[in-house]
Amino acid sequence: MTLSRVAPKLLAAFALLTLSGCVTYPDITQARSPCRMEPGGWCGFVRDLATDSYGYAMLASNAYQDEDTYTELGPRFAEVGIIPPEEGENRDGLAYSLFDEFELVERGGTFARGARKARVLAFRGTEYSSPTDIIRGSIRADQIAVARRVYAAESARLAADYPGLQLIVAGHSLGGALATQISIENPDIPAYTFNVSPFYRGDSTVNDGKRVAINERGEFLRFLRRYRSPPAADMLVVNCAPDRNAGKKHGIRPLADCLTWIAAYESRAALALVEPNGIAKPPVECGEAGKPHPGPGTTSDVPCIHRPRAPEQDAD
Repeated sequence: MTLSRVAPKLLAAFALLTLSGCVTYPDITQARSPCRMEPGGWCGFVRDLATDSYGYAMLASNAYQDEDTYTELGPRFAEVGIIPPEEGENRDGLAYSLFDEFELVERGGTFARGARKARVLAFRGTEYSSPTDIIRGSIRADQIAVARRVYAAESARLAADYPGLQLIVAGHSLGGALATQISIENPDIPAYTFNVSPFYRGDSTVNDGKRVAINERGEFLRFLRRYRSPPAADMLVVNCAPDRNAGKKHGIRPLADCLTWIAAYESRAALALVEPNGIAKPPVECGEAGKPHPGPGTTSDVPCIHRPRAPEQDAD
């Protein structure tokens, strides 16, 4: 089932949620505040949030376990086996991946794995080819209940294996909504969400200081998010690909690629992942399509002017 066919159904279902009021998301889009003399034309706050979040965006992409999986995560992350479903357990289409996060130790320009610092539970987003996944994840609360069970089981295992180790949740689209839900209900749990779906329950101001939400400007869920309060205190709307349509903008791999590219202006660890994963310059950034990344510390006397979107795509 294509995204264009699913979107109207989600819009109709979302009418049930609009009774709670209408709050428009903050908009700090790069398109409206260009920093032409800064690295890549990206403002400092954009580079900072990209540096903080790019790794979790990569994990949110890998939670789909599809052709967009990042094959090189570097020494910072290592995948961990999940607790399998018990016999007869129905997870209502919910899927997730687990990763341990490690400190990075830089030695002679390369990075080695240091101490274990956190475990990341990355929820998979909606599989649009599955009507069951759409209904149980986006319209009903079935997957929220499963996410709570998964979180309880995995956090208990983590506490037994590594007492005191931080658990972080992440996700894209519906996976971001599930991560938001877990973070709302568990004040000690940070969350990183990308093109987040608004199909979470509860007061999104609870624990919002521990959540980061990054969305691509113009992606299709923006229509639905307008009727919910912001899911995070730290939010960024980034304009990576102005000329893509709303469905293509929604994907996690292009957004994660863009964040990693931006982070590489600040982080040598991010730069080390650009070439091995075939990450290209975001379409909006100045320069030819195949330009190599110049790396951290880049300065230039020539302004980097981001390419504008087409006039017909100018609406939020």
